[in-house]
Amino acid sequence: MENCIFCKIVAGEIPCVKIYEDDLVFAFLDIGPINFGHTLVIPKEHHQSSSTIPEATAGRMFHVGSRIGVALRRALDYDGFNLHLADGSCAGQVVMHAHLHVVPRGCEDGFRWNWRQLEYAGTADRTETAEKIIAKLKLD
Repeated sequence: MENCIFCKIVAGEIPCVKIYEDDLVFAFLDIGPINFGHTLVIPKEHHQSSSTIPEATAGRMFHVGSRIGVALRRALDYDGFNLHLADGSCAGQVVMHAHLHVVPRGCEDGFRWNWRQLEYAGTADRTETAEKIIAKLKLD
């Protein structure tokens, strides 16, 4: 995509602080980190949604992301890390090139995801929801 900032980063048209690169993925420091060391892992090929990323590339993104998470813990003395991928603007995706956030975490870092927790009306409601999902689930 000619106007995609992440495609321009992969092409070397926009500078970044690169952490890792191979034939499928590219990883670089986020310019607005949640915590220092926050890294983005992206497919080198443009994909707006995670649903169109080839399985080998998606698997590589998560493998590299988890290895970077371990490196963040070791290098910067963090307690853990989050892997976060938002798919679509309603889910919080800002750059429309699929990307995996590797967010280093400390026990006292003060960051909270602010997730809410809903309750199903009952077992039947939960089962009905699962049945609807299963009916549309396509794994090829």
